[in-house]
Amino acid sequence: MMQRRPFLSLPAWGLASSLAGATAHAQGRKDSLVLAMTLEPPGLDPTAGAASAIGEVVLYNVLETLTKIRPDGSIAPLLAERWTVTPDNKTWAFHLRPGVTFHNGEPFNAQTVKYAFERAGAADSLNKDKAVYANIVNISATDPLTVVITLKNVNPDFLFQIGQATGVIVEPRSVATNATNPVGTGPYRLESWAKGAQITLARWDGHRDAKAIALRRVSIRFINDAAAQVAALLAGDVDLFPRVAVARALPQLRADKRFQVLVGGTRAKTILAMNNRRKPLDDVRVRRAIAMAIDRKAVVDGSADGFGTPIGSFYVPGAPGFVDLTAVNAFNPDRARALLKEAGVTTPLELSLKLPPVPYARQGGEVIAAMLAKVGIVAKQENVEWAQWLDAVYKQKAYDLTIVSHVEPLDFGNFARPGYYWNYESAKFNALWAQIQATADLAQRNRLMGDAQRLVSDDAVAAWLYQPTFITVAKTGLKGVGRDMPIFANDLSALSW
Repeated sequence: MMQRRPFLSLPAWGLASSLAGATAHAQGRKDSLVLAMTLEPPGLDPTAGAASAIGEVVLYNVLETLTKIRPDGSIAPLLAERWTVTPDNKTWAFHLRPGVTFHNGEPFNAQTVKYAFERAGAADSLNKDKAVYANIVNISATDPLTVVITLKNVNPDFLFQIGQATGVIVEPRSVATNATNPVGTGPYRLESWAKGAQITLARWDGHRDAKAIALRRVSIRFINDAAAQVAALLAGDVDLFPRVAVARALPQLRADKRFQVLVGGTRAKTILAMNNRRKPLDDVRVRRAIAMAIDRKAVVDGSADGFGTPIGSFYVPGAPGFVDLTAVNAFNPDRARALLKEAGVTTPLELSLKLPPVPYARQGGEVIAAMLAKVGIVAKQENVEWAQWLDAVYKQKAYDLTIVSHVEPLDFGNFARPGYYWNYESAKFNALWAQIQATADLAQRNRLMGDAQRLVSDDAVAAWLYQPTFITVAKTGLKGVGRDMPIFANDLSALSW
């Protein structure tokens, strides 16, 4: 088990930002905000990158979608004022807001929606939710403010999915540079990006509802070390820190009248992912052995300081069709050793364990490596930066094991996605997923989702760890801070002092 680290002293940038913050306060900083995030995004185009940190910066702020996902998971209008659907639930007519323009002055209309969705579903699309848009068989702009979309298969999650970051409506002339200079219809524009330090967003006065946007400027800082996160909050350098790793300092923060502390739910799944194509991980007995070597409750305690719920598949309590599968491949070190022997594995077995720069992964890596060692598996921990993880693990699949949280609530279809980073190929799952996609009856669909959960659990595609519970800390005077959010987004338009 890892030793608890003492809090670090405030870094040099913290002192500078304290002075800057004092100056800003003296000048009336009630229309500005310092928001902190654990990870810096590798780019700012959510249609071309997989990192959830991209959406945390741009979704609903710089780039907008037809629909908006509320904190309770319900759907609200955004760029679409309203919509209708045919009785077969396959053809959707979206009626768009009039008078909306992009930051570069280009008009938003049905043609831009058509362009954005056709691009998202194209054969060469880099959109991680490409399957959602590839399910569109026809999209037509019947007039400048009406777009009609026909789906191949019924999709009861369609309105939710097009409200995620991957569903943003892009301006055609800007797509080549959106990763560094995103052009959207949102209430904020990118003012500056100091790589490795912070992103600054400035209110866009050309927005259709600019007068209702309280914050004139938002600075987004990136702090991935847990101790530094606590230090920045206590020093007053950060006004708002969603999903912050401060569990060990929670009593101190709750007792401090300067802060409001909110603990909320999530649909995220933290897993020990395995490369299913690498030997000996291509043997299901080895994958099951790894899963059985792990005490999930102890992982929650050691990596998330108790803020999480153990899971037995790639699905969480509260999701439609959830099945509790924590008894499958449950903690059993003796059985794990026997399975390794049955698979012909000579111990000690050395495997790489790549850990991205988030506290839950770095702390969890130490906990899990200690557990695996007890069954004869040597997990060689390698700390990597987020860009390295995206390249080596996600793109090149150059890894054995890794710890990561999948934060999207509707991403079960990744098991049917060819070439996905965990290299799981199952004709049985693909057929089951196709059946789910073609099923309109919700009760039957939920039953089939239960079958899908059982299949990936039995196949031990990964070692399913826990559903995290997230902590948000904000200064007491900040209004509009949300407790729950089913997706990773920071809706700045809801905030004010």
